[in-house]
Amino acid sequence: MDLTAILGVLIALAAVLGGNLLEGGQLQELLNVPAAVIVVGGTLAAAIIQSPSQDVARAFRLVGWAFGRNKQDLSQNVDKIVNWCVIARRKGLLALETEADKEKDSFIKVGLLLLADGKGPDILRSTLEVELVTLEQRDLQGVKVIESMGGYAPTLGIIGAVLGLIHVMSNLSDPAALGAGIATAFVATIYGIGIANLFLIPVANKIKSLVLMRYQHQEMILDGLMSIAEGQNPKAIQQRLQGYLG
Repeated sequence: MDLTAILGVLIALAAVLGGNLLEGGQLQELLNVPAAVIVVGGTLAAAIIQSPSQDVARAFRLVGWAFGRNKQDLSQNVDKIVNWCVIARRKGLLALETEADKEKDSFIKVGLLLLADGKGPDILRSTLEVELVTLEQRDLQGVKVIESMGGYAPTLGIIGAVLGLIHVMSNLSDPAALGAGIATAFVATIYGIGIANLFLIPVANKIKSLVLMRYQHQEMILDGLMSIAEGQNPKAIQQRLQGYLG
């Protein structure tokens, strides 16, 4: 679990709620179920209408990824690649099948199996690059869904406010309730702008950075596997891959 991301969400909530309290407001003034239904439900509906179902499903998985364990340990994988090179030189490429069985990452598993089958560097690169680029493009499509929700949410907030004002104006016979009714109506605007700028857009940007980090990590894996296929020695591979660690 990414505690930094969760901490960011908590700070955002604390900033809004704390600011409201400092202004003399009350917590219950910001609680409005109809406004939440309009903003959240409308935003989800717009995203579902706009995007294919597989992109919407991927977007929700990516949100989980943004708040889950997502740190790539590049140095550990450099050590793994060097170890695979040592195994290949001592026992032959076929021994990498056993190493492939230990890996959960499908990208690494496919690469090791290709090496074990004796595939050359060109075939290795062409095969793995297809998987690398395809996965990146699919995830970026999911990010676009989240970004679009960040664009729709403020508009749905305005719609919620207008609907609230219509309800207020239809009850002008009770002037004492007008102030509270108008204040409640604008809660929907707060929901829309807040959800967009404090959650959806930041999460989309974080996922973009995670996709880029994973791409660079897979590029390093691919480079290392190709070096093994070319027959380079472990020391040379380690020195080559150190450049990815920055």
